[in-house]
Amino acid sequence: MEGSASCRYQLLDLPWEDVLVPHVLCFLPMHHLMILQRVSKQFQALIQVYLANCRSFDLSQVGPCIPKQAFCNMLRDNKVLQNLTLQNCSEWVTDKELLPVIGQNHHLQQIDMNGCDRLSRQSLVAVSLSCAHLKHLSLAHCEWVDSLSLRSLADHCVGLESINLTACRQLKDEAVCYLARKCLKLKSLSVAVNANISDVSVEEVAKNCPQMEHLDLTGCLRVRNESIRTVVEYCTKLQSLKVNHCHNITETTLGLLRKRGVEIDVEPPLQRALVLLQDVVGFAPFINLQI
Repeated sequence: MEGSASCRYQLLDLPWEDVLVPHVLCFLPMHHLMILQRVSKQFQALIQVYLANCRSFDLSQVGPCIPKQAFCNMLRDNKVLQNLTLQNCSEWVTDKELLPVIGQNHHLQQIDMNGCDRLSRQSLVAVSLSCAHLKHLSLAHCEWVDSLSLRSLADHCVGLESINLTACRQLKDEAVCYLARKCLKLKSLSVAVNANISDVSVEEVAKNCPQMEHLDLTGCLRVRNESIRTVVEYCTKLQSLKVNHCHNITETTLGLLRKRGVEIDVEPPLQRALVLLQDVVGFAPFINLQI
């Protein structure tokens, strides 16, 4: 058509902070963002704008392959993080990389350090001092977590709702009891795979955390019926209990929770026997047994 001019727009011509950041980049997985920032200097600048404003940063998919310096650069301008996932970053993340991120992000509500075994108690102390609004924390398989750092967390993050302390083998009853007395809003707790945890911890958790919904005691060999009866009495909102390999807890006690509809990860003895019999000889009982 005479007098008309064809206009060709490119992606980067769209408004960055009004369109690309909130409506495009937020839908891209982290590994796509990492690839995109290597396309050109303009894309690198765009991704940096996005990362400076993102509320959630999840490295669970790309953790093993991201360089230390890339992690530091990506979050250097961010002060608004609410969720941080460092799962699968155990090969490279240390206090040196994490402490600056924690120190400038005071709005963090959820942190996953699952398996980050190169960190130290300094990182947990930094979390406790900087993240007063923290609600969810995973420290599974972080054997550097000790009683002193957990006490610091309990003192400063009293609004904590869930914490995963699976295989934090330095922890003993004293530390877990202190946590229970300070963090009264706890709804989910795992102290699985810890031979030091006994009835003392479980009873303190039950009496101080009435909102408890999910309790994982897997492999806590020193936990017995007595503390589970305390859980029955005080944790009226309990939804699930994991007690696999807890050989000192009997069905007599667990049955009280089953009647309330609590999901338990071990089957009743009679049901296990019937399943085993069916698997071995193909026997299918015709009688409807009330377990």
